Amino acid sequence: MGYDDPGRHAPVEPSSGVPAAVLENVFDDPDHGEPGRDRLAVHVAWEVALAAGLAVLAWLLWQADPAVLREPGLRILLVDVVALGLLALAAGVSLRTAAVNLAIGPVAVAAALHLAEQGDRGIGPALGQVAAAAALGGLALGLAVAVLHVPGWAASLAGAAGVVVYIERRAAPVLVQSGYDPRGSAFYLFAGFAAVAVLGGLFGAIRPVRRLVGRFRPVVDPARRRGAVAATVSTLACVVSTVLAALAGVLIATNGEGAVAPTAGLDWTVLGVGAALLAGTSAYGRRGGMFGTLLAVSLIGVLLAWADTRGWVVSRWAVGGAALGVGLLVTRLVEAYGRPYVVGADPEPLGAADPSISSGWSVPRLAPMDDWPPALPVRTDDTPTDPWQASRWETRPPRWDGGDR
Repeated sequence: MGYDDPGRHAPVEPSSGVPAAVLENVFDDPDHGEPGRDRLAVHVAWEVALAAGLAVLAWLLWQADPAVLREPGLRILLVDVVALGLLALAAGVSLRTAAVNLAIGPVAVAAALHLAEQGDRGIGPALGQVAAAAALGGLALGLAVAVLHVPGWAASLAGAAGVVVYIERRAAPVLVQSGYDPRGSAFYLFAGFAAVAVLGGLFGAIRPVRRLVGRFRPVVDPARRRGAVAATVSTLACVVSTVLAALAGVLIATNGEGAVAPTAGLDWTVLGVGAALLAGTSAYGRRGGMFGTLLAVSLIGVLLAWADTRGWVVSRWAVGGAALGVGLLVTRLVEAYGRPYVVGADPEPLGAADPSISSGWSVPRLAPMDDWPPALPVRTDDTPTDPWQASRWETRPPRWDGGDR
Protein backbone atom coordinates (compact mmCIF):
# COMPACT_ATOMS: atom_id res chain seq x y z
CA MET A 1 0.00 0.00 0.00
CA GLY A 2 1.07 3.58 -0.54
CA TYR A 3 1.09 6.41 1.92
CA ASP A 4 0.30 10.09 1.73
CA ASP A 5 3.28 11.65 3.48
CA PRO A 6 6.64 9.91 3.87
CA GLY A 7 7.42 12.12 6.84
CA ARG A 8 4.42 10.90 8.80
CA HIS A 9 3.50 7.40 7.69
CA ALA A 10 5.49 4.39 6.70
CA PRO A 11 4.38 1.93 4.03
CA VAL A 12 2.03 -0.68 5.39
CA GLU A 13 1.96 -4.18 4.00
CA PRO A 14 -1.33 -6.05 4.12
CA SER A 15 0.46 -9.22 5.15
CA SER A 16 2.25 -7.64 8.10
CA GLY A 17 -0.57 -8.32 10.55
CA VAL A 18 -1.52 -4.65 10.97
CA PRO A 19 -5.10 -4.27 12.27
CA ALA A 20 -7.72 -3.20 9.75
CA ALA A 21 -8.54 -0.05 11.76
CA VAL A 22 -4.96 1.16 11.34
CA LEU A 23 -5.02 0.45 7.59
CA GLU A 24 -8.30 2.36 7.33
CA ASN A 25 -6.84 5.44 8.99
CA VAL A 26 -3.42 5.41 7.34
CA PHE A 27 -4.42 8.02 4.75
CA ASP A 28 -5.77 10.53 7.31
CA ASP A 29 -3.77 13.71 7.51
CA PRO A 30 -3.01 14.64 11.15
CA ASP A 31 -2.84 18.29 10.09
CA HIS A 32 -6.63 18.23 9.72
CA GLY A 33 -7.51 16.55 13.01
CA GLU A 34 -6.95 13.31 14.84
CA PRO A 35 -6.76 10.36 12.45
CA GLY A 36 -9.55 7.86 12.91
CA ARG A 37 -13.30 7.71 13.19
CA ASP A 38 -15.04 9.82 15.83
CA ARG A 39 -16.89 7.84 18.47
CA LEU A 40 -20.64 8.52 18.50
CA ALA A 41 -21.67 6.67 21.67
CA VAL A 42 -21.41 9.84 23.75
CA HIS A 43 -23.84 11.60 21.39
CA VAL A 44 -26.31 8.73 21.56
CA ALA A 45 -26.19 8.70 25.37
CA TRP A 46 -26.72 12.46 25.59
CA GLU A 47 -29.59 12.40 23.10
CA VAL A 48 -31.30 9.72 25.16
CA ALA A 49 -31.02 12.05 28.17
CA LEU A 50 -32.49 14.91 26.12
CA ALA A 51 -35.39 12.72 25.00
CA ALA A 52 -36.10 11.76 28.61
CA GLY A 53 -36.06 15.42 29.68
CA LEU A 54 -38.40 16.35 26.82
CA ALA A 55 -40.85 13.61 27.82
CA VAL A 56 -40.91 14.85 31.42
CA LEU A 57 -41.48 18.49 30.41
CA ALA A 58 -44.20 17.52 27.92
CA TRP A 59 -45.99 15.62 30.69
CA LEU A 60 -45.69 18.61 33.02
CA LEU A 61 -47.06 20.89 30.30
CA TRP A 62 -49.97 18.54 29.69
CA GLN A 63 -50.76 18.51 33.40
CA ALA A 64 -50.57 22.30 33.64
CA ASP A 65 -52.60 23.19 30.53
CA PRO A 66 -53.61 20.51 27.99
CA ALA A 67 -54.88 23.19 25.59
CA VAL A 68 -51.31 24.15 24.72
CA LEU A 69 -50.79 20.71 23.15
CA ARG A 70 -54.07 20.89 21.22
CA GLU A 71 -55.07 23.06 18.33
CA PRO A 72 -54.74 25.99 17.95
CA GLY A 73 -52.24 26.20 20.80
CA LEU A 74 -50.17 23.38 19.35
CA ARG A 75 -49.72 25.27 16.07
CA ILE A 76 -48.39 28.32 17.89
CA LEU A 77 -46.00 26.13 19.88
CA LEU A 78 -44.75 24.37 16.74
CA VAL A 79 -44.02 27.65 14.95
CA ASP A 80 -42.14 28.91 18.00
CA VAL A 81 -40.10 25.71 18.04
CA VAL A 82 -39.32 26.02 14.33
CA ALA A 83 -38.22 29.66 14.73
CA LEU A 84 -35.90 28.71 17.59
CA GLY A 85 -34.83 25.65 15.63
CA LEU A 86 -33.72 27.74 12.66
CA LEU A 87 -31.61 29.86 15.02
CA ALA A 88 -30.13 26.70 16.53
CA LEU A 89 -29.38 25.35 13.05
CA ALA A 90 -27.75 28.66 12.15
CA ALA A 91 -25.57 28.50 15.24
CA GLY A 92 -24.88 24.79 14.79
CA VAL A 93 -23.75 25.11 11.17
CA SER A 94 -21.28 27.82 12.08
CA LEU A 95 -20.13 25.94 15.18
CA ARG A 96 -19.49 22.74 13.22
CA THR A 97 -17.20 24.68 10.89
CA ALA A 98 -15.36 26.29 13.86
CA ALA A 99 -16.48 29.80 12.81
CA VAL A 100 -19.36 30.58 15.15
CA ASN A 101 -21.71 33.32 13.95
CA LEU A 102 -22.75 35.61 16.83
CA ALA A 103 -24.73 37.91 14.54
CA ILE A 104 -27.66 35.51 14.15
CA GLY A 105 -29.78 37.23 16.82
CA PRO A 106 -29.49 40.78 15.44
CA VAL A 107 -30.00 39.42 11.91
CA ALA A 108 -33.24 37.73 13.02
CA VAL A 109 -34.55 40.94 14.62
CA ALA A 110 -33.58 43.03 11.58
CA ALA A 111 -35.37 40.58 9.27
CA ALA A 112 -38.46 40.70 11.48
CA LEU A 113 -38.47 44.49 11.38
CA HIS A 114 -38.07 44.59 7.61
CA LEU A 115 -40.90 42.12 7.11
CA ALA A 116 -43.10 44.10 9.48
CA GLU A 117 -42.48 47.27 7.47
CA GLN A 118 -42.60 45.83 3.95
CA GLY A 119 -45.01 42.96 4.46
CA ASP A 120 -47.94 44.88 3.01
CA ARG A 121 -46.32 44.55 -0.44
CA GLY A 122 -46.56 40.78 -0.24
CA ILE A 123 -44.73 38.07 1.63
CA GLY A 124 -42.85 36.95 -1.50
CA PRO A 125 -41.00 40.20 -2.31
CA ALA A 126 -40.31 40.93 1.38
CA LEU A 127 -38.98 37.42 1.96
CA GLY A 128 -36.81 37.62 -1.16
CA GLN A 129 -35.30 40.91 -0.02
CA VAL A 130 -34.58 39.49 3.42
CA ALA A 131 -32.94 36.36 2.02
CA ALA A 132 -30.82 38.31 -0.50
CA ALA A 133 -29.61 40.79 2.10
CA ALA A 134 -28.80 37.96 4.51
CA ALA A 135 -26.88 36.04 1.85
CA LEU A 136 -24.79 39.09 0.95
CA GLY A 137 -24.12 39.85 4.60
CA GLY A 138 -23.14 36.24 5.27
CA LEU A 139 -20.84 36.26 2.26
CA ALA A 140 -19.10 39.41 3.52
CA LEU A 141 -18.72 37.84 6.94
CA GLY A 142 -17.38 34.60 5.49
CA LEU A 143 -14.84 36.38 3.32
CA ALA A 144 -13.64 38.38 6.31
CA VAL A 145 -13.19 35.20 8.33
CA ALA A 146 -11.54 33.23 5.51
CA VAL A 147 -9.37 35.89 3.87
CA LEU A 148 -8.12 37.49 7.07
CA HIS A 149 -8.21 34.15 8.89
CA VAL A 150 -9.64 35.62 12.07
CA PRO A 151 -11.93 33.96 14.64
CA GLY A 152 -15.54 33.79 13.55
CA TRP A 153 -16.84 35.09 16.86
CA ALA A 154 -14.81 38.31 16.52
CA ALA A 155 -15.77 38.99 12.90
CA SER A 156 -19.45 38.16 13.50
CA LEU A 157 -19.53 40.35 16.58
CA ALA A 158 -18.37 43.27 14.43
CA GLY A 159 -21.09 42.40 11.93
CA ALA A 160 -23.65 42.22 14.71
CA ALA A 161 -22.72 45.74 15.76
CA GLY A 162 -23.48 46.98 12.25
CA VAL A 163 -26.86 45.22 12.23
CA VAL A 164 -27.72 46.70 15.63
CA VAL A 165 -27.06 50.17 14.20
CA TYR A 166 -29.68 49.39 11.52
CA ILE A 167 -32.11 48.23 14.22
CA GLU A 168 -31.61 51.29 16.41
CA ARG A 169 -32.85 53.58 13.63
CA ARG A 170 -36.34 52.68 14.82
CA ALA A 171 -37.38 54.22 18.08
CA ALA A 172 -40.72 52.44 18.48
CA PRO A 173 -42.10 48.95 17.82
CA VAL A 174 -43.19 48.27 14.25
CA LEU A 175 -46.62 46.78 13.55
CA VAL A 176 -46.59 43.68 11.36
CA GLN A 177 -48.35 44.53 8.10
CA SER A 178 -48.00 41.14 6.47
CA GLY A 179 -51.02 38.95 6.00
CA TYR A 180 -48.97 35.75 6.13
CA ASP A 181 -49.82 33.43 9.00
CA PRO A 182 -47.35 30.55 9.45
CA ARG A 183 -49.66 28.78 11.90
CA GLY A 184 -51.72 27.51 9.00
CA SER A 185 -48.77 25.42 7.83
CA ALA A 186 -47.26 24.77 11.26
CA PHE A 187 -47.13 20.99 10.86
CA TYR A 188 -45.41 21.23 7.49
CA LEU A 189 -42.91 23.75 8.83
CA PHE A 190 -42.09 21.52 11.79
CA ALA A 191 -41.78 18.45 9.58
CA GLY A 192 -39.44 20.33 7.25
CA PHE A 193 -37.31 21.58 10.11
CA ALA A 194 -37.14 18.12 11.68
CA ALA A 195 -36.09 16.57 8.36
CA VAL A 196 -33.35 19.14 7.81
CA ALA A 197 -32.06 18.83 11.38
CA VAL A 198 -32.01 15.03 11.46
CA LEU A 199 -30.71 14.49 7.93
CA GLY A 200 -28.06 17.14 8.49
CA GLY A 201 -26.96 15.40 11.67
CA LEU A 202 -26.84 11.99 10.02
CA PHE A 203 -25.01 13.37 7.01
CA GLY A 204 -22.54 15.13 9.31
CA ALA A 205 -21.82 11.85 11.08
CA ILE A 206 -20.26 10.41 7.92
CA ARG A 207 -16.52 10.39 8.44
CA PRO A 208 -15.33 12.23 5.29
CA VAL A 209 -18.06 14.87 5.66
CA ARG A 210 -17.27 15.31 9.33
CA ARG A 211 -13.59 15.92 8.60
CA LEU A 212 -14.40 18.23 5.68
CA VAL A 213 -16.85 20.35 7.66
CA GLY A 214 -14.43 20.69 10.57
CA ARG A 215 -11.46 21.54 8.37
CA PHE A 216 -11.31 25.12 9.72
CA ARG A 217 -10.86 23.87 13.28
CA PRO A 218 -7.37 24.74 14.61
CA VAL A 219 -5.02 21.82 15.13
CA VAL A 220 -1.73 23.38 16.25
CA ASP A 221 -1.57 27.17 15.90
CA PRO A 222 -5.01 28.90 15.78
CA ALA A 223 -3.56 31.65 13.55
CA ARG A 224 -2.25 29.15 11.00
CA ARG A 225 -4.21 29.14 7.74
CA ARG A 226 -6.14 25.94 7.12
CA GLY A 227 -6.13 26.04 3.32
CA ALA A 228 -8.52 26.93 0.52
CA VAL A 229 -10.92 24.06 1.21
CA ALA A 230 -11.35 25.09 4.85
CA ALA A 231 -11.82 28.72 3.83
CA THR A 232 -14.52 27.78 1.30
CA VAL A 233 -16.40 25.62 3.80
CA SER A 234 -16.36 28.30 6.49
CA THR A 235 -17.54 30.94 4.01
CA LEU A 236 -20.47 28.81 2.88
CA ALA A 237 -21.32 28.11 6.51
CA CYS A 238 -21.48 31.84 7.25
CA VAL A 239 -23.83 32.39 4.29
CA VAL A 240 -26.14 29.50 5.28
CA SER A 241 -26.08 30.53 8.93
CA THR A 242 -27.08 34.12 8.19
CA VAL A 243 -29.89 33.11 5.82
CA LEU A 244 -31.30 30.66 8.39
CA ALA A 245 -31.24 33.40 11.03
CA ALA A 246 -33.16 35.73 8.71
CA LEU A 247 -35.80 33.06 8.08
CA ALA A 248 -36.13 32.60 11.82
CA GLY A 249 -36.81 36.33 12.13
CA VAL A 250 -39.59 36.07 9.57
CA LEU A 251 -41.32 33.39 11.68
CA ILE A 252 -40.80 35.39 14.86
CA ALA A 253 -42.51 38.41 13.30
CA THR A 254 -45.44 36.59 11.72
CA ASN A 255 -46.17 34.21 14.60
CA GLY A 256 -46.38 36.97 17.17
CA GLU A 257 -49.30 39.20 18.03
CA GLY A 258 -48.86 42.94 17.61
CA ALA A 259 -45.57 44.63 16.84
CA VAL A 260 -41.89 43.81 16.56
CA ALA A 261 -39.74 45.56 19.16
CA PRO A 262 -36.45 47.06 17.88
CA THR A 263 -34.14 45.26 20.33
CA ALA A 264 -30.47 44.41 19.84
CA GLY A 265 -31.30 40.72 19.52
CA LEU A 266 -28.24 39.40 21.32
CA ASP A 267 -30.53 37.47 23.65
CA TRP A 268 -31.63 35.48 20.60
CA THR A 269 -27.96 34.83 19.82
CA VAL A 270 -27.35 33.46 23.31
CA LEU A 271 -30.47 31.30 23.08
CA GLY A 272 -29.56 29.96 19.62
CA VAL A 273 -25.94 29.18 20.46
CA GLY A 274 -27.01 27.70 23.79
CA ALA A 275 -29.50 25.42 22.04
CA ALA A 276 -26.83 24.27 19.58
CA LEU A 277 -24.38 23.47 22.37
CA LEU A 278 -27.11 21.77 24.38
CA ALA A 279 -27.81 19.62 21.32
CA GLY A 280 -24.30 18.16 21.54
CA THR A 281 -22.41 20.34 19.07
CA SER A 282 -18.85 20.94 20.22
CA ALA A 283 -17.82 24.53 20.88
CA TYR A 284 -14.50 23.70 19.21
CA GLY A 285 -16.13 22.65 15.95
CA ARG A 286 -16.35 19.48 13.86
CA ARG A 287 -18.25 17.23 16.28
CA GLY A 288 -22.00 17.03 16.76
CA GLY A 289 -24.87 14.59 17.19
CA MET A 290 -27.67 13.32 14.98
CA PHE A 291 -30.99 14.05 16.71
CA GLY A 292 -29.67 16.53 19.28
CA THR A 293 -30.83 19.74 17.59
CA LEU A 294 -34.42 18.56 17.22
CA LEU A 295 -34.56 17.31 20.81
CA ALA A 296 -32.84 20.32 22.39
CA VAL A 297 -34.99 22.87 20.55
CA SER A 298 -38.19 20.99 21.38
CA LEU A 299 -37.13 20.78 25.03
CA ILE A 300 -36.49 24.54 25.25
CA GLY A 301 -39.75 25.34 23.45
CA VAL A 302 -41.79 23.12 25.77
CA LEU A 303 -39.96 24.56 28.79
CA LEU A 304 -40.86 28.13 27.80
CA ALA A 305 -44.49 27.13 27.15
CA TRP A 306 -44.71 25.37 30.51
CA ALA A 307 -43.25 28.40 32.30
CA ASP A 308 -45.82 30.60 30.55
CA THR A 309 -48.69 28.40 31.72
CA ARG A 310 -47.41 28.71 35.29
CA GLY A 311 -47.40 32.49 34.99
CA TRP A 312 -43.61 32.78 35.26
CA VAL A 313 -41.79 35.51 33.40
CA VAL A 314 -38.68 33.79 32.08
CA SER A 315 -36.06 35.83 30.30
CA ARG A 316 -34.43 34.54 27.14
CA TRP A 317 -31.12 35.60 28.68
CA ALA A 318 -31.70 33.22 31.60
CA VAL A 319 -32.72 30.27 29.45
CA GLY A 320 -29.94 30.90 26.95
CA GLY A 321 -27.35 31.29 29.69
CA ALA A 322 -28.43 28.04 31.34
CA ALA A 323 -28.33 26.24 28.00
CA LEU A 324 -24.84 27.64 27.37
CA GLY A 325 -23.64 26.44 30.77
CA VAL A 326 -24.94 22.91 30.28
CA GLY A 327 -23.74 22.95 26.67
CA LEU A 328 -20.18 23.71 27.72
CA LEU A 329 -20.24 20.66 29.99
CA VAL A 330 -21.55 18.63 27.06
CA THR A 331 -18.70 19.98 24.91
CA ARG A 332 -16.21 18.66 27.45
CA LEU A 333 -17.86 15.23 27.34
CA VAL A 334 -17.98 15.24 23.54
CA GLU A 335 -14.32 16.18 23.21
CA ALA A 336 -13.22 13.68 25.87
CA TYR A 337 -15.27 10.67 24.76
CA GLY A 338 -15.97 11.48 21.11
CA ARG A 339 -12.44 11.77 19.76
CA PRO A 340 -10.98 8.85 17.81
CA TYR A 341 -8.72 6.25 19.30
CA VAL A 342 -5.03 6.89 18.74
CA VAL A 343 -4.07 5.32 15.43
CA GLY A 344 -1.22 2.83 15.65
CA ALA A 345 -1.19 2.68 19.44
CA ASP A 346 -0.67 -0.61 21.22
CA PRO A 347 -4.18 -1.90 21.98
CA GLU A 348 -2.88 -3.46 25.21
CA PRO A 349 -2.04 -0.79 27.80
CA LEU A 350 1.06 -0.92 29.89
CA GLY A 351 0.76 -3.29 32.81
CA ALA A 352 -2.27 -5.09 31.37
CA ALA A 353 -0.38 -8.37 30.93
CA ASP A 354 0.44 -8.57 34.64
CA PRO A 355 -2.75 -8.53 36.74
CA SER A 356 -0.74 -7.81 39.89
CA ILE A 357 0.10 -4.36 38.55
CA SER A 358 -3.04 -2.29 39.08
CA SER A 359 -1.62 1.20 38.71
CA GLY A 360 -0.80 0.94 35.01
CA TRP A 361 2.98 1.05 35.57
CA SER A 362 5.16 -1.77 34.25
CA VAL A 363 8.60 -2.79 35.47
CA PRO A 364 11.00 -4.18 32.87
CA ARG A 365 12.21 -7.68 33.53
CA LEU A 366 15.89 -8.24 34.24
CA ALA A 367 18.06 -10.25 31.88
CA PRO A 368 18.93 -13.86 32.83
CA MET A 369 21.75 -14.00 35.32
CA ASP A 370 23.38 -17.00 33.62
CA ASP A 371 24.89 -14.85 30.92
CA TRP A 372 26.49 -12.31 33.21
CA PRO A 373 30.30 -11.96 32.76
CA PRO A 374 32.54 -13.05 35.64
CA ALA A 375 33.85 -10.48 38.04
CA LEU A 376 37.47 -11.17 36.97
CA PRO A 377 38.73 -12.43 33.62
CA VAL A 378 39.75 -16.06 33.33
CA ARG A 379 43.45 -16.83 32.90
CA THR A 380 44.47 -17.88 29.45
CA ASP A 381 47.42 -20.12 30.37
CA ASP A 382 46.97 -23.85 30.98
CA THR A 383 49.08 -24.02 34.14
CA PRO A 384 47.22 -26.02 36.78
CA THR A 385 46.35 -24.17 39.88
CA ASP A 386 47.39 -25.51 43.26
CA PRO A 387 45.06 -24.25 45.96
CA TRP A 388 47.97 -24.32 48.45
CA GLN A 389 50.14 -22.09 46.33
CA ALA A 390 50.10 -18.35 46.09
CA SER A 391 47.18 -16.31 44.77
CA ARG A 392 46.58 -16.52 41.02
CA TRP A 393 47.24 -12.84 40.55
CA GLU A 394 50.59 -12.63 42.39
CA THR A 395 53.75 -12.90 40.27
CA ARG A 396 56.26 -13.03 43.12
CA PRO A 397 56.45 -15.10 46.30
CA PRO A 398 54.58 -13.91 49.34
CA ARG A 399 56.39 -12.06 52.04
CA TRP A 400 56.22 -14.98 54.47
CA ASP A 401 58.09 -17.28 52.01
CA GLY A 402 61.20 -15.16 51.79
CA GLY A 403 64.68 -16.56 51.96
CA ASP A 404 65.26 -15.35 55.54
CA ARG A 405 62.48 -17.56 56.95
